[in-house]
Order: sequence, then structure tokens, then C-alpha cells
Amino acid sequence: MITDKGTLNEREPHPAAHNAYQYVIRRIADSKNANFILIEAFNISALEGNRTAEICAETLRRIIYREPVSDRYLLGLAWTLKQMEETEWKNNATLASI
Repeated sequence: MITDKGTLNEREPHPAAHNAYQYVIRRIADSKNANFILIEAFNISALEGNRTAEICAETLRRIIYREPVSDRYLLGLAWTLKQMEETEWKNNATLASI
């Protein structure tokens, strides 16, 4: 039962969750070892106390092993990967201009 048009039902996924899932799948399919490289990068950052990395590593592991993932975690992982991609692009653009 919807109580408010702007509120998700208890078991209703966020409308952007499917797109976020597709984005994550494309990112880990970009190369043969991308999923393991990403998990390793997250795990290294997690060892340094990075909470985002801890959560993203576990979320990515769950996706790879086809375990259930909440849309909240999925959207967080997709956003983090997008930020990493933009930072990488900016760094490469900066290096290319030197």
C-alpha cells in the first residue's frame, strides 16, 4: 500500500536500481579481471579504514556471486564506481596535458 507517491513500497526497488545494476555489470565486464581488480582495490582501501570501500567490496562480491543485494547498496556501489571513473578520466586528462 502506497502511503505517499514519493515513497517506495516496502518491497519495491528504487526505479534506478536496474540501471545501476547494468552499469556495475558493464564495469566489471570491461576486462577479464576487472571484478577482481576492483575488489582488491576496495579491500586495500578498506584495510585503511575506508568505510565506503568496505561496503563496496562486499556489495561487489555479492553481485559477482549472484547473492541478494539491496537497491541501497547497489546504488551506492554504482555511484562510487562512477566517481572512480570520473576521477580516473580527470587524472588521465591532466597527465595528457603535461
